[in-house]
Amino acid sequence: MAESAGTTTTTTTGGAARGGDLAGALRAATARLAAAGVPSPRADAELLAAAVLGASRGELAAASLRGSDLTAEQAGELARLVARREAREPLQHLLGRAPFRGLELAVGPGVFVPRPETETTAGTAVEAALQVAAAGRSPLVVDLCTGSGAIALSVAAEVPGARVVAVELDPAAHAWARRNLDAHPAGERVRLVQGDATAPELLAELDGTVDVVASNPPYVPPGAVPREPEVRDHDPALALWGGGDDGLEVPRGVVARASALLAPGGLLVVEHAEVQGAALRALLAPPQWSGAATADDATGRPRATSARRA
Repeated sequence: MAESAGTTTTTTTGGAARGGDLAGALRAATARLAAAGVPSPRADAELLAAAVLGASRGELAAASLRGSDLTAEQAGELARLVARREAREPLQHLLGRAPFRGLELAVGPGVFVPRPETETTAGTAVEAALQVAAAGRSPLVVDLCTGSGAIALSVAAEVPGARVVAVELDPAAHAWARRNLDAHPAGERVRLVQGDATAPELLAELDGTVDVVASNPPYVPPGAVPREPEVRDHDPALALWGGGDDGLEVPRGVVARASALLAPGGLLVVEHAEVQGAALRALLAPPQWSGAATADDATGRPRATSARRA
């Protein structure tokens, strides 16, 4: 795979990669990713190179400034990873992990990659659980459509006294959630259930007792194709398409199930597309619900709606 002039990092001769200077490799990788439309080409190039070297980004930067070289094996591995990212394979799949509220979650094909906007939903659930704990009770939290386990594990890690139940339908995603829960000490306080988050019989033994229900359900409408190839081509369909003409069939089922699970005054928070806030607030209307409000994510987009069970 020939690189631009002036770099020897991933040039191949007879299929064998030659080593070269790290700084040049980073420049070449950044240029390739930028040309492919990757939103953060330099950061992605550095993260991939750091993974190849088994180093942090800070250590990578220091090595680059020192004029360090890559071995032929390292250059070849970096070239392969850059080519896969160039084809818009998710960076998290290539690294095998995704950061989320201070956690490192294992991810890969078969599970929805947790994204920064879901941290808003998780944060609302954490704050509500902390309020219950401050009142002297052990909060009971249910995470419907848990995917990788991101929200459930965040609550368990950040609210030490919380009891958490996580529900996931997809067997592949359920396996990833199990892996993440087993890898973190707080995962011992999370009960993982495989099942349909909208089924009336789901967790029926908890009806009327739950303090917080959080959910990042599938909500993409049938006619709305995700713009990002990483989402469109790699996230599982079961985690994307919400059903119905507006994509809210599954979220409606989540709201219905939460209304039964929650104790009076309990909080529901649901993630959604930025154009669906009004529809969610309409679902979370009196007399069953009170105080429906939509919160913005870190980029200022309305992405999470919450309300209390009246």
